[in-house]
Amino acid sequence: MKVADVMTRGVIGVSPQTTVAEAVNLMLSSRISGLPVLDDGKLVGIVTEGDLIRRAELGTERRVSWWRSLLMTPGKEAADYVLSHGAKVDDVMTTDVDTVTPDTDLVDAVDIMNRRAIKRLPVVEDDRLVGIMSRADLLRALAAKFARQQSGEMTDTEIREAVRAELGRHPWGRDGFIEVHVRAGVVELEGTIYDERTRAAARVAAEAVPGVKSVTDHLVWIEPMSGVVMMPPDMDGPYSR
Repeated sequence: MKVADVMTRGVIGVSPQTTVAEAVNLMLSSRISGLPVLDDGKLVGIVTEGDLIRRAELGTERRVSWWRSLLMTPGKEAADYVLSHGAKVDDVMTTDVDTVTPDTDLVDAVDIMNRRAIKRLPVVEDDRLVGIMSRADLLRALAAKFARQQSGEMTDTEIREAVRAELGRHPWGRDGFIEVHVRAGVVELEGTIYDERTRAAARVAAEAVPGVKSVTDHLVWIEPMSGVVMMPPDMDGPYSR
């Protein structure tokens, strides 16, 4: 999937000269936690809830211990003062903004969000803001995916092939030791695994295929070092070779 498949278009933005009070009210009335800052249509920054939680009005300015203040330069103290007292968005916005394009792969966009611990990414094209992708957009896309899966109609043969294909995409499932059988939408997993964690992964892989009603686990786990065999959940007790 691409960013264009999930992003929100028609984004609400503010200018650098918008007051902080106006930006706060806009975020509250629109039920959003961040606003792109635009100057003649060009993205110049972003202002978020995180930029506004240390404010003089709330008495939440950053406190500096006396010993740390000895190491703090006047310039750094002045910059913190602007952030907690500034009246315009230009004073408080974040200017080091990560962006993506509509054609960016979704996995790459999510990697950026995780690495930078951010909740949203502005989407730009030809230096113009065309949308924004947030965590909420990803959740909406996920919900839509679930809805499509639940409404899907697949034959037992199609389900079996889909499960086998998904297992084959991963090192833990492509060794050929897991057999897949399907009857009336019920997937039965049989065979041998050599790492107990593979059991849950195989079940999750099967459950994710549209049309699967339930998964029955008949997998036998053999511990490679000791030779101890753990029987499937519907059978009791381990035994040794």
